[in-house]
Amino acid sequence: MSSVQTVLLEWFRQHQRKLPWRGVTDPYKVLLSEVLLQQTRVEQAIPYYERFLERFPSLEALSRADQEDVLKVWQGCGYYARARNLHRLAQQVVAAGGVFPRTSSALRALPGIGPYTAAALASIAFGEPVAAVDGNVRRVLSRWYAWEKPTAGQIQQAAEALMAGLAQSQGPSPGDWNQALMELGATVCLPKNPACGRCPVARFCLGQAAPERYPGAKERKQRRLELTALVLQGPGGVYLEQRQGPILGGLWGVPMEEGPRALARLLARFGLERAERLGSLRHEFTHRKLHIEVYRAPWVAGENPASRPLSRLDQKILALVEANLSSQHSPAG
Repeated sequence: MSSVQTVLLEWFRQHQRKLPWRGVTDPYKVLLSEVLLQQTRVEQAIPYYERFLERFPSLEALSRADQEDVLKVWQGCGYYARARNLHRLAQQVVAAGGVFPRTSSALRALPGIGPYTAAALASIAFGEPVAAVDGNVRRVLSRWYAWEKPTAGQIQQAAEALMAGLAQSQGPSPGDWNQALMELGATVCLPKNPACGRCPVARFCLGQAAPERYPGAKERKQRRLELTALVLQGPGGVYLEQRQGPILGGLWGVPMEEGPRALARLLARFGLERAERLGSLRHEFTHRKLHIEVYRAPWVAGENPASRPLSRLDQKILALVEANLSSQHSPAG
């Protein structure tokens, strides 16, 4: 095993953060932590991890749950496709006997499991010597080798070479090595203002003279969408409907349409002639920037939104409605 691996693993043993999934090899719990961390900061992921396991303590318990219950527990975490895929995966694995595949290649056949998640799960839970490359690892290796614009294949090849050296030594577990690289990127080799002075492997880093140069920034493209939301208020609350599609599918929310004449289509759908404009708001997903015009109209029936899993977007819309009602009921100055 090379010096860089020896040094980094020793640092990891001494300085790794104490996280609820650290040291866990139960594949269900490892998978849950990795799915949460895909688009969520650690400090935000911890309460969701604990809450999810409290409600669904095993893969079997998750498989038996209704999707709406799963989304309700996931509510506020965002990227709801992750929760839907996790639910589908649980049902698929339990139906096949309840045993996870033990290799990264077999794991990739499961719903929502991509190359990184498969490698992380296989290495941590089953000890497979396979490299897991996330954004942290990409940044660390780009700086080590002073690669300004590395390709995905270049990074993957470098990570696999390091893993191969570890496997030949028959030393520490592949899961420890993958987590050590990720921990370095998450706590020391930061995107901005990296702490090179306390990096355990700085002497091996070719890019330490100008670390923020590596890797070069990726251009982030966002599609702008113009949406109209219609809040229908009845005596018992708000009319909600279950959304379909890849973004917010399975969640509940107010009726919404995209594009020109969206309000006219919404009004025609519910047999209404007019609606009151309440204002507008903005909301962003990773690749989408939304501008939403919000309208309100009376309706015959509704329910308490707290009883349904809602997205942050719908929570913001309903908060706008509530703020508008509060201002109407406030006494004049």
